Amino acid sequence: MSTPFKDVAAEHAAFNTKARQRIQQTEFMTSAPTFRLCPPDAGLEVAFAGRSNAGKSSAINALTNQRQLARSSKTPGRTQMINFFNIGDTDRRLVDLPGYGYAAVPLEMKKEWQVELEEYLVSRSSLAGLVLMTDIRHPLKFFDEQMLFWAKAGELPVHILLTKADKLKYGASKNALLNTRQALKKLGLDCTIQLFSALRKEGLDELAGVMGNWYEYKLDDEKVNKTSFDEQASTEQDSIAQTDDEPKDAK
Repeated sequence: MSTPFKDVAAEHAAFNTKARQRIQQTEFMTSAPTFRLCPPDAGLEVAFAGRSNAGKSSAINALTNQRQLARSSKTPGRTQMINFFNIGDTDRRLVDLPGYGYAAVPLEMKKEWQVELEEYLVSRSSLAGLVLMTDIRHPLKFFDEQMLFWAKAGELPVHILLTKADKLKYGASKNALLNTRQALKKLGLDCTIQLFSALRKEGLDELAGVMGNWYEYKLDDEKVNKTSFDEQASTEQDSIAQTDDEPKDAK
């Protein structure tokens, strides 16, 4: 007998909640100036990446429910340290990668980062998934796409956050989600994607659920497979029609 959809939805919600609770146990572990000085390549890591102004630190702080866990530099793009955080134990880690793409960073420094980022994404065996943040108002810039192709080369799953969704009205944010999904399809990139607002704390449970699967968390001794993003994608077209009549996000 098939499982009723409402039970599946409840299972997803319970798993996402449990994963989020575990992720809130995150604590700072160490910083490394280069990927060669990273902690031992064991256990499971989820890396956060994005342009220097994509809201990466805000996303990590909102997800972990800690105001100062991830700190942004006063000069975006200048911080080169790779920051590692324990999630309950050293076998599961969150990795805050240096921001990229900021115009004020010298070209040679950018090139060094690119070489190291590619090496990390392709060769780090403990890396279970990549969370890529991109501003919803101008998503998928050149280096975002480069990161995605590196991840594809390393057979690394990627989950994309369209950050700062609070900056757009409901209909515009849904259109941006649909358009970005279509752009990914044209590029031949198979990624999950969601709207996200650190300011409004929207999208935290969905993100925690994706990370929970990568961390191989279990619910009732059974691994909950993929969150409902595939189901959500199939209904995205229908939701586009509900634009300015829906609740509006604050500027």
